[in-house]
Amino acid sequence: MTRGAVISLAFLVAIGAVAALWLTSRRVVLPPADSRQDTMADMPGMNMPREEATPVMPDAASLTPEAGTVTIAPERLQTIGVKYEAVAHRPLEKVIRTVGRVAVDERRLAKVTIKFHGWIETLMVSALGDHVKRGQVLFTIYSPDLVATQEEYLLALRSYQELGKSEFPEVSRGARELLEAARRRFQLWDITEDHIRELERTGKVLKTLPIHSPITGTVIRKEALAGAHVDPGQELYTIADLSHVWVIADIYEYELAFVQVGQKASVSLSYEPGTVLTGRVGFVYPTLDPKTRTAKVRFELDNPEEKLKPDMYTNVELKVDLGTRLAIPQDAVIESGQKQLVFIHHGGGRLEPRVIRTGVKADSYYEVVKGLKEGEHVVTSANFLIDSESRLKAAVESMGGMGMSKP
Repeated sequence: MTRGAVISLAFLVAIGAVAALWLTSRRVVLPPADSRQDTMADMPGMNMPREEATPVMPDAASLTPEAGTVTIAPERLQTIGVKYEAVAHRPLEKVIRTVGRVAVDERRLAKVTIKFHGWIETLMVSALGDHVKRGQVLFTIYSPDLVATQEEYLLALRSYQELGKSEFPEVSRGARELLEAARRRFQLWDITEDHIRELERTGKVLKTLPIHSPITGTVIRKEALAGAHVDPGQELYTIADLSHVWVIADIYEYELAFVQVGQKASVSLSYEPGTVLTGRVGFVYPTLDPKTRTAKVRFELDNPEEKLKPDMYTNVELKVDLGTRLAIPQDAVIESGQKQLVFIHHGGGRLEPRVIRTGVKADSYYEVVKGLKEGEHVVTSANFLIDSESRLKAAVESMGGMGMSKP
């Protein structure tokens, strides 16, 4: 026998020994003699199509918690960092955070116009941002119509003084009606009573008439210029009281149920986090933005020192007290399509997968509506590792009866 043949024979003997050792360690289980022929016939390539002989494997993702309790060695649970927490009643507080924009309180806004044409003589308030008080003179104006009306009023006044006590009722009534008509024209032009009394006292026609501020506030818009001609209805000043402002914020539609008129809210500035102002929900606007799915909510608050300027951006935080409810940490919940799943720890490495139903989410906790009782312990960490391991184990166990037992 040649040297090559000897080497080949030795190699075959070694392979046979290894195969025998492997078969011995695997403890091959043969089917009963009467069914061995059928088992052989079911094998691929034994007079049957290959697809019919391929064993059907269950889909591990289709396994449900009803499969039963999962047992994992405590050492394994400790290795993967499993933690537990008891199901308990907790005081829940939902926090809604959003960004708002400062706006002028429209109820504290005034526009200064006149109802006759004329020319501005003297400008008393000449710059944006000037602070004015109610009744303060803004400018003086000359108007030919105003001068003529003053002259007519003085004539009507003298006529009334002379004829008002006439023995003829028609004469006295005519003098009185003429005076009232002239006075009514002043009132329609927003000429105040003190100017009319001053005209009656002095009997002198004023060339210019002062125009006063209707409210106390800050000039946020100015169109008035000295010497400029002014038409009726032209907006000359816009004055806003900024001691009380609005903050307009967007709230998502799924959070609107927690927002009620009168609720308190905290308003702060990103560049000055130490300053926190307290406001209240004043109004929830009745329409929804179809693109952002948000509704506008108006917060009203005092503005000391006028730190909040119109069109500033602010951070708004609204806290809603939900009371005491049965709750679990959000980390304990596994979102599985249409179901929410948790693992209940029964001790000794025994974990029960259970489908639950949750309610409102408040900060880092979920309200439990159904599926859990107070005092049960839920897994709060490594949930996905446990879920994956349990599904893999179920899939492997479902392969039993394939002709070999587990080692």
